[in-house]
Amino acid sequence: MVTIGEIDNILIELREIFFNYGERPVLKGLSFCFYKGERVGLVGPNGSGKTTLFLIIMGLLKPKSGELKIFGQIRKKEKDFTDVRRRIGFVFQDPDDQLFSPTVAEDIAFGPLNLGVPRDQVMKIVSNTLAMLGLSGFENRVTHKLSGGEKRLVSLATVLAMNPDVLLLDEPTSGLDEKTTLRLIDILKNLNTSYIIASHDKEFLKEVTNKQYRMIEGKLDILDIQDSLKI
Repeated sequence: MVTIGEIDNILIELREIFFNYGERPVLKGLSFCFYKGERVGLVGPNGSGKTTLFLIIMGLLKPKSGELKIFGQIRKKEKDFTDVRRRIGFVFQDPDDQLFSPTVAEDIAFGPLNLGVPRDQVMKIVSNTLAMLGLSGFENRVTHKLSGGEKRLVSLATVLAMNPDVLLLDEPTSGLDEKTTLRLIDILKNLNTSYIIASHDKEFLKEVTNKQYRMIEGKLDILDIQDSLKI
């Protein structure tokens, strides 16, 4: 039985979510509760629905049926997700889908400026966020000339600059070298933010999550510690 305190801490609640790509069913009655303070890992083969789940949470895909309750409110229409997108930071699997400005500083500043934060404060946010990620001095670097690992960290910086309540990270270690992966682990461990990470990297998830689920047959099954080590 869920207690009153647990209900107050539910950030994302999905009930009986169904989703198809054309005739191909992907999510088949998926239900899921995500609580404040959790650090959740999602595992499963390519095409199992991990990214689809993230896109539905963000309102970028609409489920065929089911109910989404995020931050205590039912979300159905496009306007319902305006607040969700301010409070949930989504880091795409491919950083080139996320970074679009000429320089690093402009990419990171874009979100806070859109929220109406004064420009002088925004530049402090940019500087502080880059420092936290070990990227001080990157402000004027040309975004498309960064290495793959640098692009991934800058993508993370663009969402951290928004001070989100929740992070959704889609395959954040894909293509990273060992040094950058270790840096990312250190960054995540020191964040005071709830997050969900979809990843094939079980050693990475072991380091940065406290709960893991496996996407199987369009639903989520919680894994115990021993199960997660076998995947």
